[in-house]
Amino acid sequence: MHRRHRGILVSFVILVMLPLLVTMAYLFFVAQDQYASTVGFTVRREEGATSSTELLGGLAQFAGGGSSSETDILYEYIQSQEVVAVIDERLGLGDLYAVHWPSDPLMSLWPDATIEQLHWFWGRMVRISYDQSTRLIELRVLAYSAEDAQRIATEIVKASQNRINDLNTQARSDVMRYANEDLETALNRLKAAREALSRFRTRTQIVDPSADIQGRMGVLNNLQQQLAQALIENDIVLGTTQEGDPRRQQAARRIQVIRDRIADERKTFSSDSETHIAGENYPALIAEFESLTVDLQFAEETYRAALAAVDVARANASRQNLYLAPYIMPTLPQTAEFPQRFVLSALTALFLLLAWSIGVLIYYSIRDRN
Repeated sequence: MHRRHRGILVSFVILVMLPLLVTMAYLFFVAQDQYASTVGFTVRREEGATSSTELLGGLAQFAGGGSSSETDILYEYIQSQEVVAVIDERLGLGDLYAVHWPSDPLMSLWPDATIEQLHWFWGRMVRISYDQSTRLIELRVLAYSAEDAQRIATEIVKASQNRINDLNTQARSDVMRYANEDLETALNRLKAAREALSRFRTRTQIVDPSADIQGRMGVLNNLQQQLAQALIENDIVLGTTQEGDPRRQQAARRIQVIRDRIADERKTFSSDSETHIAGENYPALIAEFESLTVDLQFAEETYRAALAAVDVARANASRQNLYLAPYIMPTLPQTAEFPQRFVLSALTALFLLLAWSIGVLIYYSIRDRN
């Protein structure tokens, strides 16, 4: 055995065997047992809540069309500093995780840790998995006793449920606020349409131009009948009297008067002449009245739809649209599964061996080059 062989062997002992022995000694004799409690849940939406609002043309969009975004929010919330502060206030996480300090310094939290340090340690002790296709969240909560692990998992479920309730409250308030705003807008539009129609009737002194035009058509038809009767009477007078008879002149005069009246009545339907009503032409009045009537009908339909939307929003606000659905309740472990001593020892040996092998290869490469 050459000198370099002894150096390589010594380096193997120092760089591989000794760290491995120290690691295994720490894992098997110093590291405290950790119990894992498992819990799984998802966010569900009440199906009847969306089906009723869809009848109004998509009011459910105010509260969200599905539970995917709420599940994403919950996933980020469980990993946030806020949930750590909430559970720490209820259970005293700092004391639970610092119970084995300093006997187990590598896998325990030091006393009087700040909330940021506790949040960092939370990421080591609470392992979360999230399937975005099924929207299922599963947690594995570690603690130094089985009861503490189950208590922490239960508190996570409660905190998650409270966050879902907050989302429900916010969604309900948003839906009611939007619905009331739409109702107020529809009511103002309805008032404006009715006031515009009332001003039109006050200005023109016409309640309904349609009824008024029917009356005018009745007058015109009556004049047409009188004209036909006058023509018949004129023919009779012409056949029974002599030239110069005053009855002939009277009959002709009557026919001319009726024709002039018919012409005047027909002019009232023309846009070129002006009526005696507010100095406006009659076709323009009819067009204005029809426009005001359409606006009033649209405002009434909008107001009825807004009233229905408020009723549906109030009905949805009376029940919980979103709720947390656990499919695995917090388990009470019976065996300490962590730390995984054999797995960690094997991984440590593997990485130490790889690092030592790379170092030896680099050494021989430099030696051969020189």
